[in-house]
Amino acid sequence: MSLSRREFLQALGAAAAAGFALDARTASQASSFYDLPRFGNVSLLHFTDCHAQLLPVHFREPNVNLGVAGSTNRPPHLVGEALLKHFRLRPGSREAHAFTHLDFTRAAKTYGKLGGFAHLATLVKRLRAGRRASLLLDGGDTWQGSATSLWTRGQDMIEAQKLLGVDIMTGHWEFTYGAARVKEVVARDFAGRIEFLAQNVETGDFGDPVFKPYTIRELAGVPVGIIGQAFPYTPIAHPRRFVAEWKFGIEEERLQRLASEIRGKGAQVVVLLSHNGMDVDLKLASRVTGIDVVLGGHTHDGVPEPVVVSNAKGRTLVTNAGSNGKFLAVLDLDIRGGRISGHRYRLLPVFANLLPADPEMARLIEAQRAPYEGKLSEKLAVTEGLLYRRGNFNGSFDQLILDALMEVKGAEIAFSPGFRWGTTLLPGEAITLEQVMNQTAITYPRTTLAELTGAAIKTILEDVCDNLFHPDPYYRQGGDMVRVGGMSYSCNPLEKIGRRIGDMRLRGRPMEVDKTYKVASWAPVGEGENAGEPMWDVLSRYLRDRKVVKPRELNLPRLVGVKGNLGIA
Repeated sequence: MSLSRREFLQALGAAAAAGFALDARTASQASSFYDLPRFGNVSLLHFTDCHAQLLPVHFREPNVNLGVAGSTNRPPHLVGEALLKHFRLRPGSREAHAFTHLDFTRAAKTYGKLGGFAHLATLVKRLRAGRRASLLLDGGDTWQGSATSLWTRGQDMIEAQKLLGVDIMTGHWEFTYGAARVKEVVARDFAGRIEFLAQNVETGDFGDPVFKPYTIRELAGVPVGIIGQAFPYTPIAHPRRFVAEWKFGIEEERLQRLASEIRGKGAQVVVLLSHNGMDVDLKLASRVTGIDVVLGGHTHDGVPEPVVVSNAKGRTLVTNAGSNGKFLAVLDLDIRGGRISGHRYRLLPVFANLLPADPEMARLIEAQRAPYEGKLSEKLAVTEGLLYRRGNFNGSFDQLILDALMEVKGAEIAFSPGFRWGTTLLPGEAITLEQVMNQTAITYPRTTLAELTGAAIKTILEDVCDNLFHPDPYYRQGGDMVRVGGMSYSCNPLEKIGRRIGDMRLRGRPMEVDKTYKVASWAPVGEGENAGEPMWDVLSRYLRDRKVVKPRELNLPRLVGVKGNLGIA
């Protein structure tokens, strides 16, 4: 089923009659906001990093997203007012709320939640109806990030992908369900419907490809090549046991061969569906020729316009489409004489109160959630402050996790991973079990308690910091800095590894190199670690005991050398 513009307006009216908050003014706003005139002859629709959020959410964008070396003060490392100015977005507007953290609580109450697959489905149908030929591309991190996705091993999201009409996807967190599960889905659920592409995954023994590397689809008579690029650091960022027999990497040389091969087969457009992270994609686009477009994900950067990258034989458009179901990218291409003669790009925020829920998708979501609804809705506490995760160093939800770890485990210091997924709660909202799972739902959730020396703690902080701030984008793994509770420290992102972290203190006193400290953490990547109960149990118990969560004071490092950096508000 597709929706024309007329049918879209009729759907808005029907939604209003059925009780949705869509009055005549709102319906008019929706029509104009999502009215993209047809352009060209090939259209690519792209979403990424939805992290299993089937329902509309609040998700606060970062106020700290520092760029270093060649990435300094360039997209995607712009936040707040600097981002608005660079992309000519009006302060206080719907777009300003979608793309920045500014005045988040007030703006969230004004503009409502974003995303939700039922609302996304309505938008996808409308856009596809108004275009001659299109593909819907999913950049990965789709099956992980919620309780229902964890408990169904991604099946709730797989069913939603099929109903949404996804044509092609690549992956990252999908692999944390294990190699066997991913292969099962590709062979059973996706067969004849969705192509799972990944040119950079091979067997560890003989180097055989695990997945199909690319596909060529004909759209309106135009051959379009799509190459898949899975997250290259999967076995490092997660426990190796999940993909023990597979090898991952950026595989730049192989990508160049494939791009040339696809051109040789007559493709007039070559697209990389990437889960590298935007910094990696920008470097890759400057070195690999023959790729017209990179539809990127992993780093959750909502970038309103493509970055044009020059290379030895032409130019490449590099995009990144945000996260949590908040955005749908629309790239319309005008292909003439075997090449791209023009393009139009919009990264559309999916405002749930402007788009009626697609009835069929809404029924699917309800059915998938029904067995778990009672458990998910358990009210654990109420928050008096804004709870969010995203940002280079710490968020208030991270701080809540750290505080719970230290108290429940009796630790002096706590570490929590720098995950970029996890939804946002507004002041006064209930913290339910579902909200706890939105921060902790992974297949390796165990908590740990260890005695670590001051030297070991510094080494850990330096290693993670290097993953974030290495001057070479190919060494950036795309997460944020490990969250730290209990101790303070300074950080100079511009220094080299071993020299970024300094002034480590506990209760105001300098930490000693040889002294041991009791450190609680969770999500152990190493094999054979003595792990305890899941993080969601620790946090749930902590919240039940409190009932009310006061605003958190964030334990942030003292930043050095970042004056003038537009990646910090």
